Amino acid sequence: MVFLSSCNYFDDGFVDRVERLDKYTPGGFHPVLVGDRIHNRYEVIDKLGYGGWSTVWLVHDSHKQRYLALKVGIADSLPREVPILRALSAQPKAQNLGFDSIPHLLDEFTVSGPNGSHPCYTTALALCNLRECSSSRLFYLDVARAMAYELVLAVAYVHSQNFVHGDIHLRNILVHSQSSIDKLSIPQFRKEYGEPESYKVKRRDGQPLTPNVPSIVTVPLYMGKKAKEFTLRDARIILSDFGESYSPGTDVRLGKNCHTPVDFRPPEAHFEPDTPLSFSADIWSLATAIWDIVGMRALFSSAFYSDKQVMCQIVDIIGPLPDHWYENWKDRDEFFDRDGQPKESRHVWPEIGQAFRNRVQKFRGEANMVELCVGEEAAFLDMMKRMLKYRPEERYTVQQVLECDWMVKWARSDYERSRLSQA
Repeated sequence: MVFLSSCNYFDDGFVDRVERLDKYTPGGFHPVLVGDRIHNRYEVIDKLGYGGWSTVWLVHDSHKQRYLALKVGIADSLPREVPILRALSAQPKAQNLGFDSIPHLLDEFTVSGPNGSHPCYTTALALCNLRECSSSRLFYLDVARAMAYELVLAVAYVHSQNFVHGDIHLRNILVHSQSSIDKLSIPQFRKEYGEPESYKVKRRDGQPLTPNVPSIVTVPLYMGKKAKEFTLRDARIILSDFGESYSPGTDVRLGKNCHTPVDFRPPEAHFEPDTPLSFSADIWSLATAIWDIVGMRALFSSAFYSDKQVMCQIVDIIGPLPDHWYENWKDRDEFFDRDGQPKESRHVWPEIGQAFRNRVQKFRGEANMVELCVGEEAAFLDMMKRMLKYRPEERYTVQQVLECDWMVKWARSDYERSRLSQA
């Protein structure tokens, strides 16, 4: 039982991993229940997730007899990703391999309810995000290479259409579902994945619920598997969540308005907050995401660390900041002495080569998984260093990433093998 309180506080009835119930107000979330039929077409089977602006549901399309993801936005809003997805969903004139690795809008409509009129749209179903399945396990090296290559293809397609994704990290990289799921009837689906994990909602003051609030809340369904269980056949990804995306030619996005998690955030967003971001911002985030896919531990981590400590990690790992950034870094004296050397009292993070051996090779060896050979390690680190240049204009473009040695000599062949196994 979940107890609803007008003061946004939940006592012993609090349930983790569900959206805030105080957002079910006029102008907020639309109350959706498992079993609802939406738009006279989509039967709600389970919940997939939620965010600040929407809830996401697993639905069965009665017209096409397939399972889809349905995103239901807050009332009277136009999710900023909708026009971007609409543009990206248009078939490009020339063949572009990354086109299949971004969500395509399948249907758009609105639903009316007690909290207002809500924008809705459907996309293909995905099983999970890479953070969920890699949180405690490693991908086999061929799988990691294939997914990294496809991720770069996806970013290349987005950039070719003059958009910056703006929020690349593992939670926004989804695992493509297998078409075999669509062969399951709803009872068969329940047998395979279980019943929804749901809880009744009750007001703490004992008063009846208003129509604004759902009578039952549902915990998101996990349909994925552990990283080590992935084969090349499973190595299909979708770059999702375009809510932070923009087109640099028409939409100015200043560094101070960058909402990418600090672990993945390009440093110019911090040091040049009033300067517009561009495609190079994605390249920094893309590098950290590729590292996460290949390794066990992130290159930079905000777990238990403040934003300024993450910046210190970056300097230790990548090297000294440009002079004008360093001079204007208000936190520098906390970590470095007058000569620019790390203060003796603090932990010093290893430079990127040693970090690779500690966070990638070491864990792969301990897990009895293939490590990167000497030549591949050198190529991978060279790619990382070129993508992680401090000055945005000095970073690789996404096309240069695709053409670098690690992508051409190691990642591409595993990506091609992956696609053949899925044919």
